[in-house]
Amino acid sequence: MIPENFIQDLLARVDIVDVVERYVPLKKAGANYSACCPFHSEKTPSFTVSPSKQFYHCFGCGAHGSAIGFLMQHAGIGFIEAVEDLASSVGLQVPHEERNTEIRAKKAPLTELLARAMAFFREQLKASPKAVDYLKGRGLTGEIAAKFALGYAPDGWQGLQQVFADYNDPALVECGLVIVNEQGRRYDRFRDRVMFPIQDQRGNVIGFGGRVIGEGEPKYLNSPETPLFEKGRELYGLPQARKAIQEEDTVLVVEGYMDVVGLVQAGVENVVATLGTAATDANVQKLLKQANRVVFCFDRDSAGDRAAWRAMEVSLGHLADNKIVEILQMPGNQDPDEFIREHGRAAFVEQTRNATRLSEFLLRELVKQTNPSTAEGRAALVHAAKPLLQKMSAPILRVQLTKEIAHRAQVSQAEVEAQCGLKPLARSRYAPAQMKQRPVPSSIEYKLLQILLHKPEWAASLPLDLIDRERVEGDALVAIADAIEHGELPAGGFGMLLEFFRNTPHEALVAAIAANMVEEVDLGALEAMFNDSVTRLRQTANETEIKRLNARAKDLTAEERKRLVELLAKKRPGAPSTGSTPI
Repeated sequence: MIPENFIQDLLARVDIVDVVERYVPLKKAGANYSACCPFHSEKTPSFTVSPSKQFYHCFGCGAHGSAIGFLMQHAGIGFIEAVEDLASSVGLQVPHEERNTEIRAKKAPLTELLARAMAFFREQLKASPKAVDYLKGRGLTGEIAAKFALGYAPDGWQGLQQVFADYNDPALVECGLVIVNEQGRRYDRFRDRVMFPIQDQRGNVIGFGGRVIGEGEPKYLNSPETPLFEKGRELYGLPQARKAIQEEDTVLVVEGYMDVVGLVQAGVENVVATLGTAATDANVQKLLKQANRVVFCFDRDSAGDRAAWRAMEVSLGHLADNKIVEILQMPGNQDPDEFIREHGRAAFVEQTRNATRLSEFLLRELVKQTNPSTAEGRAALVHAAKPLLQKMSAPILRVQLTKEIAHRAQVSQAEVEAQCGLKPLARSRYAPAQMKQRPVPSSIEYKLLQILLHKPEWAASLPLDLIDRERVEGDALVAIADAIEHGELPAGGFGMLLEFFRNTPHEALVAAIAANMVEEVDLGALEAMFNDSVTRLRQTANETEIKRLNARAKDLTAEERKRLVELLAKKRPGAPSTGSTPI
């Protein structure tokens, strides 16, 4: 865990304008800066960066956040990686648990070794007509080879001795470049292979894939699991594909390195590959962070069928109702690279547009497996669907699938839900009855929350006993006031507030309000609005109490009668205001 006070200190030191300008050219537009949005295609700039609020917002696609959020969204990296990147830019050392610090210290020299190996392999490719001819035969140009830093591992037992003087360095074994056999002899893991460097989301080399030239087994050889490389967590080609993925809001997932580079060569750039394994939970989580639509492309053979089913199973647990996962099984016996070389880009793109939705694939395969034309088959259909429905994380889509399965099994939706142990949506954790009241933009609490996003320190003047905490906006007001009281929320604009409330129940509401408040405000007018809202809050509370007391007029105690007289006096014109000044 990174301490919250470090995050606040970091955001106070960095300037979001400098961070965004690393990747996007900004133009001054009044008090703010503008640009064409880096997260979707547009011709007219709708992307705004506010230096005073340390906040960015796109009026086109709705993307918004702090400097940390921008790095996470633009680079597709996690929260910790974004914090580390920003911290290094301003000379800060991120405080981590001691174990994490040791792990990172151990990884650094391994990354450097792999980078040197990549440079060596690239030089060897230039000197190998055989390897060059192989790549040309696959339709690749020198530009694409350079884009993916392709190389060649020479056909020799210890070729890496040319670049590593200390060939006995244990780190060469640890990072997967060298193997030690039972007799203690050391030799290169990759020999006579076209080399595909595998990079993490920051572009660091973490491993390699090697493709044999001509005949030989295995056809593809990957780096082993190392402190840097977990093949189930990584995706080949992601750094090169990120911009195209953002523009298309779609990521295509293929099975091999050559499929990736072949598709990119043909002009399809939003493509990545899993690394010799079926899709994993980590893969799907990462993919759904990159785009709202994920298309898995598989060969149409038994292995492709198994991979498609596995991708469907894994995706179920990470779906949201605003995300789309599709399965594309290539026609004939061609893989994506072969198909696009024979039929061209337009034909391949058309294939991706006609991919099978995950829900349709699931139903089709279940029906194929169980044959619900008989009573036994219909019972088997519900039985086979049970673990899949239980795993599904998208509540509305789950209801839709439950209805479809009930229809095919000739039973009711309620009977399927009962047999599968599913709670009906109306009683699930997603139901409105289980939640606080939805935010009401016309409520006093909502107006106060809008004001406090500009000046959170004014929360110290709020009459918290009058705030309706059953409203989500009221609950957020109390949270801000509590943070101010305990000195946990320094001034720093929307960006600071967003990071303070990251991964809390208030994050979505605060972000949604902030997204519509990028323009500068008049602090004098803002203060008047605050005082007026507090006065209205008190008046509303008084009127509610008057109604309550009047309803019991015949049974009031002496104290209650006195209180009623006081409240009625406050309602008379000219009565003194009960508002307070925030500053």
